[in-house]
Amino acid sequence: MNDKYVINIGRQLGSGGKVIGEKLATRLGISFYDKELINLASKESGLCKELFEKADEKPSQTVMGGLFSVHFSLFTDSSLSYTNCLSNDALFKIQSDVIRKLVSEKSCLFVGRCADYILRENPRCVNVFIIASMEDRIKRLCETEHLSKEEAEDLISRTDKKRSEYYNYYSYKTWGAASTYHLCIDSSVLGIDETVLFIEEFARRKLGLK
Repeated sequence: MNDKYVINIGRQLGSGGKVIGEKLATRLGISFYDKELINLASKESGLCKELFEKADEKPSQTVMGGLFSVHFSLFTDSSLSYTNCLSNDALFKIQSDVIRKLVSEKSCLFVGRCADYILRENPRCVNVFIIASMEDRIKRLCETEHLSKEEAEDLISRTDKKRSEYYNYYSYKTWGAASTYHLCIDSSVLGIDETVLFIEEFARRKLGLK
């Protein structure tokens, strides 16, 4: 029996999604991945980390006016040589392969990166979207990023737009729409720690975990 499973978390900026994911992964004893995927994708592909950082959660942008298609097996002896920047689509393909490889090896929790769509055929998934009140989001960013209220509002607007465009482009679904996920939850209602416990209970029931 395959007892491996995966939890995918989408989140509004400032909702506490990353912290919730980290705490949940710790409670469940599973591996946590957020920006760590950038380092893994770089290591597995042999491409520089900066390429993945530039493309991180951004929809396709073609550098040379057309898509640069990548046709190679990421986890074989095949190698990729390049003289120009790869398209975001190619980098998304590489990162998707890394996500699938990780899930084939162990239970994981992913934050963002369209992981719920990439793993859409995996029956052992729990897909969650986390929101929060604008007041709480601004307060959290002001405290963690040392921003002014105006700077936090601007960052929220730009980041949520970027994440929405990225998710909608690659998944053909709607970022943040209830029908896209198994569970949508407002972290402002219960607070971070209680939200972690709520998602854990939901995940355990859905997956049949003890």
